[in-house]
Amino acid sequence: MTNAGDPPDVAAASDLVAETAEILGVNYRRRRTYDGGDLYVTRHGWPLLDLLMPLNWYESGWFRENRERLEGSSTVYRVATRTVGGRRAELVVKWSRVGERVPFDTMTLNQFSEAEFNSPYEEFALVEELRAARRGGAVRTHRPLAIYVPAKKLQLWQTGRNESRIARKKLKHRDVELDIFRQYILIYEWIKGRSIVEALEQTRIPRDRHARLVAEMTRRATAELAERGFVVHDMKPAHIIVRARPDGDLLREPDGRIAYALVDFELLARTPEHQSEVARARRGAYLQRQRHRFDAADAASFPAHLRPARILGVDFVHGQTESTRGELWVVGRDPNLFDYFQPERWRRTRKDALSETNEVYRTRSKDDINLVWRVSRVGERPDVNADDPRGARMLAHGFNSPFEEFAYALRLTAAGVPAVYPRAIYMSGLESDVPAYVQDARRYERLADVRCPHGEPALRPNRIYVAIWGYWNGRDEMLAERDAAHCVPLDLDKAVRQGYVSGEMAAELMEFHRRRMAAAGFEDLNLKPDHLLLSLGPENTLLLDADGRPEIRQCNLELVAPIKG
Repeated sequence: MTNAGDPPDVAAASDLVAETAEILGVNYRRRRTYDGGDLYVTRHGWPLLDLLMPLNWYESGWFRENRERLEGSSTVYRVATRTVGGRRAELVVKWSRVGERVPFDTMTLNQFSEAEFNSPYEEFALVEELRAARRGGAVRTHRPLAIYVPAKKLQLWQTGRNESRIARKKLKHRDVELDIFRQYILIYEWIKGRSIVEALEQTRIPRDRHARLVAEMTRRATAELAERGFVVHDMKPAHIIVRARPDGDLLREPDGRIAYALVDFELLARTPEHQSEVARARRGAYLQRQRHRFDAADAASFPAHLRPARILGVDFVHGQTESTRGELWVVGRDPNLFDYFQPERWRRTRKDALSETNEVYRTRSKDDINLVWRVSRVGERPDVNADDPRGARMLAHGFNSPFEEFAYALRLTAAGVPAVYPRAIYMSGLESDVPAYVQDARRYERLADVRCPHGEPALRPNRIYVAIWGYWNGRDEMLAERDAAHCVPLDLDKAVRQGYVSGEMAAELMEFHRRRMAAAGFEDLNLKPDHLLLSLGPENTLLLDADGRPEIRQCNLELVAPIKG
C-alpha cells in the first residue's frame, strides 16, 4: 500500500514475514529495514508495523519537517508518521545513551555513583515489568513499540559515548561489550498531555500553587514507583505527563487525585529490595537449570532466534546478542540459560581483576551469579623465549581458542581431572577491517570448517572472544540442592603464601596433577601454581580428596594441549 506523494518504496509491511526473538523476557518480531538495519517490534507495536517502518517516519526530509524536540537532556523527539493505509500515529523517538557517562546534572553522584544508562533491551524489559507490576496497582506509562538499529556506523565522536569507558587501550580489546559505533533508537507511543510544569500553565490553577503541586507529584510518582519495586534515578517533573481539561483543571482519577503517566526510562531500575527478590528467583532457576544443562532437548522446542550447536564435541545454545550485534554460545542444551549470559547481564557489573597481566575478571552478574570472564588471547603469540625448550613448545602450540578451552575442560573433568565449569563464549559485535592483533592465524585456519548454524565460521579473526567460566564455589549439583557457598577457591600460589600448604607440598601437588593430566591425555604447557585451584571449606580448612590430598582443580586452559602419541 502506498499513498500519493509518498516515496516509491514507502509501503506496508504487515504482509511480510518477520523473525521472532525473545530478549530479556520481551518478545520481538525482527524486520530488516530498507537501509540494512533492523527493527525490533514489541507486541504493542506489531499492529502499527506499517507506520513504524523507518521510511514512514525517519526519512530525512519527513523527519526534519515533522519532528518536535522534547524537553530533557537526551535526544528525544515527537514525530508524526506518514499516513499508510488510512492510518497515522504520533511517536516518541529517543536515541539510547547506553555507554555514555551519566551527566552530573542528571543525578546526585553520591546517591547513584554506579548508575548506568540502560541498554535499549534492558529498558524495554524493565518498562514491561513495571507495567505488569501488581503491587499497588498499575503505573501508566507510554507503551514501548519498537527499537530501530540503523545499519550506518558512526565515528566515535558522533556517538557521544565515552571512549575511555568502553573502548580498549589495545586494538584487540577495544570492545567486548557494546558496538559503540551503532545507534539504537527507541520508539514509544505518544501520550496525550504535557509535563506537569507545562500543563499547569494551561490551567486556571493559581500560579502560587504550581511549585507545590510539581513537588507533590514528583514525590508521589517516586513513592508509587518504589511501592512497585522501581526507581528512576533521574526522576524529574518532565517525566510526569498530565492532561489539562477544558474546565481549567487537570484530569483526575476517580478518587480526586491528579491522573498521570510516566515517560523516559533510560535510568529506570529496580529498587535494591526488588532487585534482590528478582535476582534470588532467577538465580534459583539458573542453578537448577545448570544442573540439567546437558539433558536432551528437542530442537523443535528452541525459540526461533536460538539454535542448538555442537562444536568440538560440546553442546551449545547459539544466538545473536542484539544489543551488541555479537554472538553467544551457551554451554548445554537448555535455551532458557541463554539470557543469563547476554552481555548486558555481566559486562557492566562491578568486577575485580584476577590477573595483573591478562584481561581476567570476577563479577557478580545482574542475576546474582558469580562468573569469571577472560578475554581470549587466541591469535596472539605467547610472550616467551623461543630459545627455551618450554617456550618453544608454547609457541609451537599457540593459545587455544575458547572452543578448545571448553572442550578440553569438559574432557578433563570426564576423565577424573576436575576443571572449572565452562559457561558461555561471547563474540563481540565490533568488526575490525584489519585484524592487526592477529599474530598467529593457525587457529582460524584449523577451525575454518567449524561453522555457526547460520553458516559463518565460529572463530573469526576480526572479532574478539570472551570465555565465561563459573566461579568455583562448589559443584553444580550441590548448589542446586542448597544455594550456599560450599567452598572458597584459593589458587596454589596463594595457598603457599598464606600458609595453607608448604612449598614442598605444593611441588608434590603440581607433580601429582601433571601425572593425572597426562593419564587423561593432556598437558598444561605452562603449568604454574596459579593455574590450580584448591578449595577452602566452611571451617577455613582445605577440602581433601579420597586419598587425603587437597582437592585440585584446573582453572587456566589457554595452553592446555592434547598429548600427541
